[in-house]
Amino acid sequence: MNTRLTEKIIIVTGAASGIGRGTALRLLSEGAQVAALDLREEDLRLLHESAPDNERSRLFTQPVDIADEQSVQEAVAVVIARFGRLDAIVNAAGILYGDHTHEMTLDRWNRLLQVNLTGTFLMVRESLPHLLEKKGGVIINFASTSAFFAHPYMAAYAATKGAIASFTHSVALEYAKQGLRAVNIVPGGITSGITNTTPQNLPADADWSLLEHLGAPLNDGRMGTPAEVAGVIAMLISEDGAFITGTEIRIDGGAHT
Repeated sequence: MNTRLTEKIIIVTGAASGIGRGTALRLLSEGAQVAALDLREEDLRLLHESAPDNERSRLFTQPVDIADEQSVQEAVAVVIARFGRLDAIVNAAGILYGDHTHEMTLDRWNRLLQVNLTGTFLMVRESLPHLLEKKGGVIINFASTSAFFAHPYMAAYAATKGAIASFTHSVALEYAKQGLRAVNIVPGGITSGITNTTPQNLPADADWSLLEHLGAPLNDGRMGTPAEVAGVIAMLISEDGAFITGTEIRIDGGAHT
């Protein structure tokens, strides 16, 4: 496997499952030291156990609630205390609620904002001083195809992901002269905890004909895998992605072509 990430210190949130988990394992395989952060401590333990024996010593797990300011501050501080620096952060953690917009409660709206948008902001804010200590820091945030194309019943989720996209663009330009790069990953139709539970998260009377256009034409419409997203993330963090910043990389098998 490629060792282009050797000696890089990388935080991955949402690392206990789905794309976050796949990313943590891919970055490990390319030589990185990975700080895997997630709210679910038992799943973090399982991630650690699943790492190859020759890579496990480079995987550090730390519980965090990205929606809680103190928890984020403490988690980043623990990572810095252990590794001494930070080269990149991958903000893969997020949640999805699906509702008829006229029926969405304020509590559910606020929870989506708190986890997806505020959580991404808090992780970026706490990491930035360390990423800027030397040129070459990288931020990978997660938008969604729902932020750029119509996904019914996901208006609130789409709003959080659209905001993340705008936030990332601003950060990319604000710190460009200091050598920082910031990129949005825009996944669609990827097998993960969120997509696997989408049917349960949508209203019981959802009109599924409104979702038919979201099927990916690549390989007979199969779902993408976390590993396929993780490979792109590894490239972006490496020197192979050195000229990519302030933009989106959409990974959806052509569903939104």
